[in-house]
Amino acid sequence: MDERAVLVEFGCRVRELRETRGLSQERLAELAHLHRTYIGSVERGERNISLVNIHRIARALDVASSELLMKSDGSKN
Repeated sequence: MDERAVLVEFGCRVRELRETRGLSQERLAELAHLHRTYIGSVERGERNISLVNIHRIARALDVASSELLMKSDGSKN
């Protein structure tokens, strides 16, 4: 899997968990203390985010950080 595919897969997983919880990108960003446009770029696979921000997003979604690294249910890989 190339780097871009890893970022896209991670973003899909964040989006999947966010939508499952009925959160908007804006609300997730508020909970994670990040900017809304940052969350959008993560979900589109445009950012190679830090461990600190992975932890912030996981905490905001009420999941373990490791759960964000699991394959998305909608994955084609």
